[in-house]
Amino acid sequence: MNAARLASRPRPLTRQPSASVAENARLLLRGLAILVLAQLAFACVARPTGDFGRAEPGIVHDMAMPVVGKALASARKEPVSGFNITDQEQEMHDRVWRFLVAPHAKDWLFDGSVELQRTRIIPPKDDHYRADRYYAWLKSTQYQSSRTRYSTVGNHAGIDIQTLPTTFAAICAVIAVDQQRATALQDLSRRLPATAAADVEARRAENDAFIAWFVRALNYRYDSYDFALDSLLVETPHEQSVAVDETLRRLSVFVGRANRRDFCGNGGQMAGYGGVVIPSRFQHKGDTEIVLQK
Repeated sequence: MNAARLASRPRPLTRQPSASVAENARLLLRGLAILVLAQLAFACVARPTGDFGRAEPGIVHDMAMPVVGKALASARKEPVSGFNITDQEQEMHDRVWRFLVAPHAKDWLFDGSVELQRTRIIPPKDDHYRADRYYAWLKSTQYQSSRTRYSTVGNHAGIDIQTLPTTFAAICAVIAVDQQRATALQDLSRRLPATAAADVEARRAENDAFIAWFVRALNYRYDSYDFALDSLLVETPHEQSVAVDETLRRLSVFVGRANRRDFCGNGGQMAGYGGVVIPSRFQHKGDTEIVLQK
């Protein structure tokens, strides 16, 4: 073997172990640092909550992020209305919000992703959620008794049932507002700016999309509870399953109405809104649940 061939032969890796190991270590640490910072940044996206899991108002989540989201939604050619939000629409957003997140089960409903979707920074992605995530959280949570997991499912579903009547009433009020806008536009269109019709249509599309999001979220909750109950029956059979099954049956009534868009208690046919008073999400006392008659 001549000198030229010897000179061109690659050096054995064992000749510079310290340099290679050090470089790999630096790259690994840099990657871990980026990952940690990204996770911290994403965690900050999730909307902070106060007492009873209610949303806390703030400049970032109520002003800055929505402004950015509207610009991005417009760039994606999605409907964006220039109208101010009504009290009824704000109340609907407040009421629906608790069904989009899960303060009682961290990482079950992707709180950070929900906030990005709520502010329209990202397009809807909740249709990719898997129904087994709630059970995975339930299974990994340590309880002194396996029966407690049944109680947890029943309590979560029961709280949803208690808050659904006022949520339906808030959605019903928004449906009425959209109809009132359309009627007013027909009567006053000659005196309004040319952009009014487009804003009315865009706001209706925005409200319809938000209501559809709520319906998907309610279905996802019910499917998650149902999957958890089936899994618990196989993993840890207990008599508590009977009570949980009955609670889910009651919840399924609301799920069926939501799927039919029957928020006003009239089979989905909007014939006017009766002026139901809907408490604010920030109200802690006197928050009376209102059940609309079918």
